[in-house]
Amino acid sequence: MNARSTASLVSDTGRGHEAAILNAALEAFGAKGFHGASMRDVARGAGTSLSNLYNYFPSKSRLLAEVLRHANDELVTRLHVAVDEAGDDAVPRMREAVRAYVRFVVDHQLAMVVSTNEVRYLDGEDRERLVLDRDATQAVFEDIVAQGVASGEFRTPFPADAARSVLSGLAGVAAWYRPDGRLSRGQLAEQQARYALALLESPLPR
Repeated sequence: MNARSTASLVSDTGRGHEAAILNAALEAFGAKGFHGASMRDVARGAGTSLSNLYNYFPSKSRLLAEVLRHANDELVTRLHVAVDEAGDDAVPRMREAVRAYVRFVVDHQLAMVVSTNEVRYLDGEDRERLVLDRDATQAVFEDIVAQGVASGEFRTPFPADAARSVLSGLAGVAAWYRPDGRLSRGQLAEQQARYALALLESPLPR
């Protein structure tokens, strides 16, 4: 099996070893899962001591929550930038939102896989916060779909279901994408944009 794409999710946070810890945690959760990965694995990967790790994060659950928060924040930021730069019409806004999502998946595939597979281990406030974060991501697509239906650019009679289907398809890319696959990053983004517009019953660009 080909290796997944990898890139550092968290840049310097200005707090000592924090970025290194978060990136090491992502690698550990991706390789061993939440239960299989230990705090000692994370400390070793970050090049710090176990006691210092606990100075930053009191539990493995809190560490997972922070990794997923950084992932969602990066995704939402990319989506908003792409949509804001796409103009006023729903079709280009959807196209660029999908492209931005796919580029995030390609750049941070491991983060997407961990977000999908390990989120079930969060509970309490950590889970509630992540649900709110993901609602913000979903709202980007729901708003564009609602705009397109109102303007006649999208002809789907099922806008809410269509928005969810677009998001499900995009999230699923992380499960099968391979960096050495037949499609380049740009080609994959364009493919998924066309799929989304077809699902929304919009005329496809030539």
